[in-house]
Amino acid sequence: MHLPHEPSHLPVEVPDPAAQDERTVVPLKIEDWLTVIVMGLLALITFANVLVRYFTNQSFAWTEELSVFLMIVLALVAGSASVARNRHIRIEFFADAGSPARQRALARFGALVVAGLFALMAALSMRMVYDDFQYGETSPGIGVPQWWYSMWLPILASAIALRALGLFIRRGRRT
Repeated sequence: MHLPHEPSHLPVEVPDPAAQDERTVVPLKIEDWLTVIVMGLLALITFANVLVRYFTNQSFAWTEELSVFLMIVLALVAGSASVARNRHIRIEFFADAGSPARQRALARFGALVVAGLFALMAALSMRMVYDDFQYGETSPGIGVPQWWYSMWLPILASAIALRALGLFIRRGRRT
């Protein structure tokens, strides 16, 4: 006899999030694999630093700088994937309320605002990359040119803007 508070012994099917993805022009596997690669690099760098610190009481100076850079890349790549999959942050009370036409209009408006924000971020960060290059800024930990790190912000912000435009177009095609 099963009581209501006892767990069921029946297998629970967990839906595969990738199976629910919409068809996009640029495959979503790009963001998925970049996420895997960046997470793997973060794990390897952190593990290597822990081993070195444990056995030598010193640490690699470059690991913190590289780890911060990789975490920023990871956040932007994940942001691109969430925008493309329409799983970005929103107030669902408003986004999912009302008629289908209202929901579609709000989804398109949200996608357009996200595209505008990240296009502006890409444009402004290109100026930052130019300044880093022009003035020969170097990173504080390793001393490599700072633009090696900062050039990824306009690239990934542009990718998010393009994913948001793709979402805007896909939401307009739905009936």
